[in-house]
Amino acid sequence: MTTVKLDDCELNYRLEGPVDAPVLVLSNSLGTDLHMWDAQALAFSEHFRVLRYDTRGHGGSSVTPGPYSIEQLGRDVLGLVDALGIGHFAFCGLSMGGLIGQWLGINAGERLTRLVICNSAAKIGNADGWNERIDSVLKGGEQTMRDMRDASIARWFTPAFAEQQPAQAQRITQMIAGTSPEGYAANCAAVRDADYREQLSAIQVPTLIVCGSQDPVTTTEDGRFMQARIAGAKLLELEAAHLSNVEAGELFSQQVLEFLRA
Repeated sequence: MTTVKLDDCELNYRLEGPVDAPVLVLSNSLGTDLHMWDAQALAFSEHFRVLRYDTRGHGGSSVTPGPYSIEQLGRDVLGLVDALGIGHFAFCGLSMGGLIGQWLGINAGERLTRLVICNSAAKIGNADGWNERIDSVLKGGEQTMRDMRDASIARWFTPAFAEQQPAQAQRITQMIAGTSPEGYAANCAAVRDADYREQLSAIQVPTLIVCGSQDPVTTTEDGRFMQARIAGAKLLELEAAHLSNVEAGELFSQQVLEFLRA
């Protein structure tokens, strides 16, 4: 593991690709780690210096006391790139990572070259649903995380993909079983409290919004809402559920790369 020490936590990260290439930061979804980007890291690192990391509370990064906020997670990204001497960077985040991308676009847009918001929304879910999940995870601990591993297959992937690519689906959903319950709950609070519906117009950086046509969590309508409020934003709809980068892997990589290199 390679880590960077920030004020109150350590972030586990990987940096791959040509040293002199422009930097692209990849940000994971809730309940996964940097390995959700394995296929993209391979494709993207031919053209970019790819920096992927485990969000606070996930993978090999510190589990600090919660609740967290998306602002805190966005400042973690800035702390990480600063520690590595990176000035400007492109950013691609999925779901919770997409919320972090929105925060960066609104509050640190001068650092971004391009922004890709995948399978996300300006506001995801409602407080009651998140509070119920937080309570359940904190009460049930690791057993609840294991139970969620099986339930998440239906949210993260279409039935066809789960049936045709069981090993791939299980590799990703296994990540949720290995996530710290305390870290997961703290990040649930960050997603619960994030609402950028009134601030999206502050994003000035070239933006691509990626949606899954069968995503039950963050819908294409959520994507269109963001597109309508971010000047010049493009929208890409893929045949996939919530983890479009895994389910539509090759097409996702190709289309996102095309946008990033334009």
